[in-house]
Amino acid sequence: MPSSITYTAVLDVRRETAETLARLLREHRGRLGTRKNTRSLGVFKQAVLVLRWFIDGARLSQLARDNGISLPTAYRYLHEGLTTLADHAPDLSTALERAAAAGCTHLNLDGTVIRTDRVAAPGPNGADLWWSGKHKHHGGNVQVISAPDGWPLWVSPVRPGREHDTTCARTHGLLAALNRLATILDIPTLTDLGYENAGPCFRHPVKKPRGRELTTRQQTFNQVIRGIHGVAERANALLKVTFKALRRVSLDPGSITRIARAALVLLQLETGRTT
Repeated sequence: MPSSITYTAVLDVRRETAETLARLLREHRGRLGTRKNTRSLGVFKQAVLVLRWFIDGARLSQLARDNGISLPTAYRYLHEGLTTLADHAPDLSTALERAAAAGCTHLNLDGTVIRTDRVAAPGPNGADLWWSGKHKHHGGNVQVISAPDGWPLWVSPVRPGREHDTTCARTHGLLAALNRLATILDIPTLTDLGYENAGPCFRHPVKKPRGRELTTRQQTFNQVIRGIHGVAERANALLKVTFKALRRVSLDPGSITRIARAALVLLQLETGRTT
């Protein structure tokens, strides 16, 4: 009896996306001066390898076996694809300029923790650096700016999961940039209470005072803010639901920066939308 089973699978992605990634990889190889026929895989097959890892969460050992290459080569092809895609993600100033040009009335800011395998990295006071006490698992914090309808516009570099959203946003320069955007162009940023005291141009629910009740006006304000800002969850969901690779990362947690930026680029390629 045969020791293995061969089957056919269909990758749920537009062919145009794979062809665009293949073109970017070809341009990357050209910049490196890679000679023709010196790679185990052509650029299209490499693009499919990267997309299978992103969308289906395929294991690198499986991708290596399916393509007849070694496991180290599969890792090298994957990281090359991640870097190539991530390099085309918008930086913060570009994303904010696009949002202003598109006529956004406001922006949404929300953090998400990308789950990772356990990482032994001691933090302050001996705490586990990548352990998120709020989510009760290891992960990396990524800040996501989205349009009024929850479409992701920008993703931040990763920070350790133990860090608070406000701390992460301040580290990335988001607080200053978004306060400046609101002051100059009157485009405020809506957040949840995790960004309390982030600045005068942020809009978030009013925190209930200890021992007192919110006024009727404050309760109404909170309902409005939460209702409008609630769509910010769509941005995180679009990235995590579309790409299984973002649901749990087994690579170095530092690679989450490239993975998240690459996922944003792929999402934009799939939909043809940047703002």
